Amino acid sequence: MTMWVFGYGSLLWNPGFPVARQEVARLHGYARSFCMTSIHHRGTEESPGLVLALDEVDGASCKGLALAVAEGHEDQTLAELRERELISSAYLERELDVELNTGDRVRAVTYVIDPHHVQYCGGLPLEEQARIIARAVGGRGPNTEYLFNTAEHLAEIGLNDPDLEWLTQRVRGLLA
Repeated sequence: MTMWVFGYGSLLWNPGFPVARQEVARLHGYARSFCMTSIHHRGTEESPGLVLALDEVDGASCKGLALAVAEGHEDQTLAELRERELISSAYLERELDVELNTGDRVRAVTYVIDPHHVQYCGGLPLEEQARIIARAVGGRGPNTEYLFNTAEHLAEIGLNDPDLEWLTQRVRGLLA
């Protein structure tokens, strides 16, 4: 049985595991947004950055990639994903149904935000998000790199996200 992972942020451009197949997919009931402060990877405790998370929202949906883990790499992939994504317990690991562009449905390991966690910051105005992203730097590099790579890879696979497109332009403006 194939292990699937749903990518909507950095997993689009840096899955960190061998991918046997990828399909554009939609996850219903969740919205992608910069609703999680980053105190490890893209910011620090003193100067937090922002990273994308899936926020549970009635009627929402998020398009991303369903990534099939290469056979024989399932256990190692899950262990590495947990080390990467569950570093501060702000994400919750779920197995959720995603709908592939082919119409098929698969269960995928998906990381969603815990809205009760101290790092949850849903509802920040886009301008405030842009200002935070423009200045933050963490252990994995500048917050801008995370935003630009994610927006670029969404565009490459033909998915538009108006908020990420606006943030990309605004952050580039702030950096100029």
